[in-house]
Amino acid sequence: MQFNELGLAEPIMKALASKNYVTPTPIQQKAIPVLLEGKDLCGIAQTGTGKTAAFALPSLDYFARNPRVTPVKGCRMLVLAPTRELAAQIAQSFRDYGRFLKLSVETVFGGVPIGKQIRALSVGVDVVVATPGRLLDLIDQRALTLKDVEIFVLDEADQMMDMGFIHPLKRVAKMLPADRQNLFFSATMPKEIEALAAQFLNNPVKVSVAPQSTTAERVDQQMYFVNQGEKQALLHLVLQSEEIDRALIFTRTKHGADRVVRFLEGAGIDAFAIHGNKSQGQRTTALQAFRQGKVKLLVATDIAARGIDVSGVSHVINFEIPNVAEQYVHRIGRTARAGADGIAISFVADDERPYLKAIEKTTRVKLEVTPLPENFMDAVRALPKPAAPKKGPSQSPQQQARRADGQRKYQDGQRQQRGTPDRAHRPEGDAPAKRPFNRRRSGGGGVGAHKGAVQRTGAPR
Repeated sequence: MQFNELGLAEPIMKALASKNYVTPTPIQQKAIPVLLEGKDLCGIAQTGTGKTAAFALPSLDYFARNPRVTPVKGCRMLVLAPTRELAAQIAQSFRDYGRFLKLSVETVFGGVPIGKQIRALSVGVDVVVATPGRLLDLIDQRALTLKDVEIFVLDEADQMMDMGFIHPLKRVAKMLPADRQNLFFSATMPKEIEALAAQFLNNPVKVSVAPQSTTAERVDQQMYFVNQGEKQALLHLVLQSEEIDRALIFTRTKHGADRVVRFLEGAGIDAFAIHGNKSQGQRTTALQAFRQGKVKLLVATDIAARGIDVSGVSHVINFEIPNVAEQYVHRIGRTARAGADGIAISFVADDERPYLKAIEKTTRVKLEVTPLPENFMDAVRALPKPAAPKKGPSQSPQQQARRADGQRKYQDGQRQQRGTPDRAHRPEGDAPAKRPFNRRRSGGGGVGAHKGAVQRTGAPR
């Protein structure tokens, strides 16, 4: 099957031709005909299989054949994604595939003041791609309504569950109109995800292009048993011995990611970290440098496991293996994309052996054990000291000092006023903000005012 056999509208075919897209991927071949008929769909496919085009192309076809005025403070299509990076990636795909259609596309996630976002959405848009928390901040401020949504997409549903978005998703489900088309995509389908799907889907067609939780066939999976305190030395040796085009290095925590970067910089090795504590400017800068090949190493937490679509990633290194087995699938799915081969290397400490056992059970793959290098202990003794923490590129040292001082004063004032301890640390992602915090912080916009964002993509060219 080829794209010209699917019956897509001429402007979409023109956009596909400009990108030299001829043959749809398996998930696209199965999903697009179903969605063109207006049916609900539950799709199971690994990352990197073309899921975005599988729902973007038939949705754009619907808009091309059913032009309407955009609803004020509303949207015709809503796409929910777990991370900012994935939301931006999806929106860019809509802009590329719909470049010859007169459609507006908005991305809603952390990064700019909420006032800019409210203004951008006030006239209504065709497609909103959002993270759940930022979306609910807008709805709570009556800047956006979902009553006019005709197509709803929940992408990376299992990642949404892992990041604690179950309650925001249930809220969104109650706000959507009954008469709509629903598209539900997930790389894995445990019972919890099936229960979530039942809240959104109406007699869906189920499509799957791979057994659940399988790993990419073209990924050479290796592992080392190593003490936790010696992993940094092993990482240096692996980086010296491997021919690396681009490598993603995964840690379980934000602090761990920053620590790995400082050790690499101490050894004169350039690397960036990307995680939920980084500003949107820092995350964008790091991702662009990695995508353009200016830096070969990107150290990330699992927030980036599905939000990074970068070709040419030759290696995935699990500096710390995930404590959720399915995350391993998503991590190594960042390599061996578009028909290429890839290498996944995992460092396993003694306390991580239960995680390894769960991964091998879930993936049905026995990881190959690689012995430590002969000069390993010499490398441990010669490990350079980590570089000192440096200020982020998005702010000057003076700006960062003023902001930190302001945050301390604000938090002290809040504790004195409420008589309560520090507010719980907010999880990675864009979880909804608490209203009292919002009003104090930004006159009603809340965390949304200084962390929320909309990127105006405008009508596709």
